[in-house]
Amino acid sequence: MRVFVTGATGFIGSAVVRELIGAGHTVTGLARTSKAAKRLVAAGAEAHHGTLHDPDSLRQAAAAADGVIHLAFAHGLSGLTLAARLRALLGGAPAGIVPRFMAATTGLDRHAIDALAAALASTGRPLVTAFGTMGLVPGGRTGEEDEPDPRSPGAMRGATERVVLDWAARGVRASIIRLPPSVHGDGDKGLIPRLIGAVRRKRLSAFFGDGRNRWPAVHRLDAARLFRLALEQGEAGGRYHAVADEGVAFRDIAGVIGRRLGVPVESRPANEAPRLLGWLGPFAAADNPASSARTRERLGWQPQQPGLLADLDRPGYFGR
Repeated sequence: MRVFVTGATGFIGSAVVRELIGAGHTVTGLARTSKAAKRLVAAGAEAHHGTLHDPDSLRQAAAAADGVIHLAFAHGLSGLTLAARLRALLGGAPAGIVPRFMAATTGLDRHAIDALAAALASTGRPLVTAFGTMGLVPGGRTGEEDEPDPRSPGAMRGATERVVLDWAARGVRASIIRLPPSVHGDGDKGLIPRLIGAVRRKRLSAFFGDGRNRWPAVHRLDAARLFRLALEQGEAGGRYHAVADEGVAFRDIAGVIGRRLGVPVESRPANEAPRLLGWLGPFAAADNPASSARTRERLGWQPQQPGLLADLDRPGYFGR
């Protein structure tokens, strides 16, 4: 297959590109810069110059492909246009900088999904998208058929799942892969490195309450293989969980970080999470166990890489 991948030079996307090429697929990746284009070519892929802000360019690339994997997301202000940054920073509903920022980034994501899917409508060609298990009901073991919940830390992005499912009813073999809060491995730039940075600054590795709240996790190479399987075999409207560790107790994560950094590991009340960890606080205190039983059964996916605690307990995560 000729596959168009957004986010192709990112932490997960670069692994997906290698996985696809290794399986015999031809890959074109979205490149915002000449540097990104060179990285794609060096990896054996082709580069399509463009951004998430250019729907015509996205439709053109998707129309030329046999399938699309959409991984790009504006995680920082640099991913937004100047006008969008100003709106997020200066005002307008919803109230608060963080909700306004999330509204801007999720809005951009919805427009990108619409552009990509429109090029695949009525063709039966696959579109594989990425969301998060943090958009599900807090607490309790959630499965692939569970719906996003407005009480969850990832609620804003979880609502975009409905856009994908609507396209699945319009002739696109659109499917969803939910990623856990920790996608780990060499080069990780996600929540775990940011958590380590916050612990360094505070000189305290805190868990909240009894610390038994759980994070699911997956190694990025296992996640990459699941994206390929969903592209090749996924059903229209299918929801799959890239979950290897179903629930790692947060106090165990805090314990490894504290031991590696040589700082105290202590319980704190949940209301102290924002003070100690900033925007990470709600995620650190969330109980988000998730199952991938149906994913494994339907797609034959079996994680093979180290689990989160084994992977975290290495010097690579703690280099300054």
